[in-house]
Amino acid sequence: MQWIALTVGVCLLSSLIPVVNAEIYIVALVTAQPQVPWWVVGLAAAFGQMIGKVLFYYAGRGVLRLPKRLSRISEWERRGRWAQRLQRFQDTCRDRPFWSAGVLLVSASLGLPPFAALAVVAGIARVDARIFIATGFTGRFIRFGAIAAFPGLIHAWWF
Repeated sequence: MQWIALTVGVCLLSSLIPVVNAEIYIVALVTAQPQVPWWVVGLAAAFGQMIGKVLFYYAGRGVLRLPKRLSRISEWERRGRWAQRLQRFQDTCRDRPFWSAGVLLVSASLGLPPFAALAVVAGIARVDARIFIATGFTGRFIRFGAIAAFPGLIHAWWF
């Protein structure tokens, strides 16, 4: 059962460092260990990923302090078109919580828009943390559960 802890760790690392690829790790794990249930791998991967994404979310909220060189925002950026777009997104999230949950779920499961970026934006936009965590975990489970189940489905279908 050490592979559960390893999966959580690799997926946590991949959520913080984009060059670490959780998807490749999951495919390698279920290929090398076909007795491992896909849903357990999906849960462990989703749990590890969400630890990192929650850190991004709270960094966006301003709870976690970023290094000074990463948190500098010029006066132009505060008044620019991105500030206006962010304000519109924040208003939409406040007025339509189901819409924001849907966007987060799609991003967490498909990766479009990138979930790491959306985690920061959700924090800045003050999306409810419970909605962020629930939809993010569900979406990440869908994503990683499907990836973990895929090699077994191909093997059963092909052979």
